[in-house]
Amino acid sequence: MTQGNAYSRAGVDVHAGYEAVNRMQKHVKRTLRSEVLTNLGGFGGAFDLSKFNYQEPVLVSGTDGVGTKLMVAIGSEKYDTVGIDCVAMCVNDIVAQGAEPLFFLDYIALGNNKPEVVESIVSGVAEGCVQAGAALIGGETAEMPGMYAYDDFDIAGFAVGIGEKNQLITGEKVKAGDILIGLAASGIHSNGFSLVRDILFEQHDYKLDQVLIEGSDITVSEALLEPTKIYVQSVLPFVKEGIISGIAHITGGGFIENLPRMMGNHLAAEIKLGSWPVLPIFNQLQALGNVDSLEMYEIFNMGIGMVLAVPAEYVVQVKEQLDQKGELCYEIGQVVEKTDQEVIFK
Repeated sequence: MTQGNAYSRAGVDVHAGYEAVNRMQKHVKRTLRSEVLTNLGGFGGAFDLSKFNYQEPVLVSGTDGVGTKLMVAIGSEKYDTVGIDCVAMCVNDIVAQGAEPLFFLDYIALGNNKPEVVESIVSGVAEGCVQAGAALIGGETAEMPGMYAYDDFDIAGFAVGIGEKNQLITGEKVKAGDILIGLAASGIHSNGFSLVRDILFEQHDYKLDQVLIEGSDITVSEALLEPTKIYVQSVLPFVKEGIISGIAHITGGGFIENLPRMMGNHLAAEIKLGSWPVLPIFNQLQALGNVDSLEMYEIFNMGIGMVLAVPAEYVVQVKEQLDQKGELCYEIGQVVEKTDQEVIFK
């Protein structure tokens, strides 16, 4: 009892931690796969790989956070969508390497442990895991008074996937003439929020409950907290069928940084502007912030969350399968031999 009181005086409520774990249980159960061997609350998460029938299995891992989008969540007192974001940032990277996400762990650090807030965050994490087909097998909730302000928190995640060695997407198979198919984004996703917040809140004094785009009833909060789209279920079948040669997750660095990552140094991505509908929120941000057009493509996804490099003979098949899954997609360009630029806009 004395120890508990001492810790409470230091600003850590261990009982709130116990309650938070109990609240998580029902959300974690939604994500369980048959390969999970341990229950939440143990010292580690165990996952059985013996059931997988791979000739040359390769584990692919990824870790990421949500960035300053969290400040919008905190200001809006809406915490569930950023859990989806955290999962999406990790699993989209894993599928971009040609692997199936297997399990996910989260790390939540708070200035003050409010069990209902933790539960809301984890409910979003669980939803993201369900969408990705990954099990939430563990994590950590750390109450850190003095490190974080009373109402502040941070969340990061770590995911592991598995793939057949000869099916991994390494960029080696991408060639000039491949068609670039862009998969629609759900919104800003989880990148560029330091600029977003500067434009909307510092330069123009927008309020979170204010309508952002004229003619719409969507508030600033709703528009900014739209969770990152998870592409695992739509893209993974193409990997296993061997009909795509490259994948780029359009995340931090936008088109400029991420497209070259999926191909050899001798190739470039030629992008046809106007071949997809740029989401209105990006046009609004560009106008309000007076941001150069090229810089927008260096920061944001501009309405395309993932790009597939597809050999010409498979383009129709890929587009049809994406359409069957309800995935909006567009032919946005092609792979060409590089001259002086890695990404060419036309």
